[in-house]
Amino acid sequence: MEYKGFDKNFGLEGKVAVVTGAAQGIGKAVAELYAEKGADLVLVDLTEKVKETEETVKGFGRKAISVIADLTKTDQVNSAVHKAIAEFGAIDILANVAGVVFLDDAENLAEAEWDKTMAVNLKAVFMMSQAVGREMIKAGGGKIVNMASQAGIVALDNHVAYCASKAGVISVTKTLAFEWGQFNINVNSISPTVILTELGKKAWAGEVGEAMKKLIPAGRFGYPEEVAAVALFLASDAANLITGENVVIDGGFTIK
Repeated sequence: MEYKGFDKNFGLEGKVAVVTGAAQGIGKAVAELYAEKGADLVLVDLTEKVKETEETVKGFGRKAISVIADLTKTDQVNSAVHKAIAEFGAIDILANVAGVVFLDDAENLAEAEWDKTMAVNLKAVFMMSQAVGREMIKAGGGKIVNMASQAGIVALDNHVAYCASKAGVISVTKTLAFEWGQFNINVNSISPTVILTELGKKAWAGEVGEAMKKLIPAGRFGYPEEVAAVALFLASDAANLITGENVVIDGGFTIK
């Protein structure tokens, strides 16, 4: 494809983005930054709280719809994508952010928690990518940004299901990038360290958090807006030559 340059302000004007997990945390931060940069939004989440993000997005003067969906169910995945196409006519960007984590020793982790982790963190990412990818192929291209984790490339105590699911996300990302490059579709993933969402603040409060920060060369955890900034870059035309990559945002945790 011919090089045509890009908006050096990383603008997304005229783009339609689907963001999963948009009700809170990283998903909400991604959705709000995309809106700030000019995109119209399809906000997907399991809870009604996503409508709060819709109001914020509209406050930036952008069009937005909320879709309440369980993305582990194929029919609801397809319905969400159909609603996006019906409303906007096309999907230019997909950010797969929705995820769960269940922590336990490997010898004690319940089968149901393993299955739920794989369904939400891995199956849903693939099913959304597949459904949106079909639309992008017809339209002539697009950008897919998947939320992985540093847990996808290194072992973390009590994270066996989470680590496995995020490693799977990275693998799916690479494979889709390889297959869909011919269709002008870029597929990349992002692997953050601990991010200070409301859940992150609670999970890593006190001594456990202080111990973890000592293992991070930068000496701190991350913020949702820092992850959103990378998601913006990967969704923009500035990243047209980047595909199949896993961008690590971990303050140096995985370099040792």
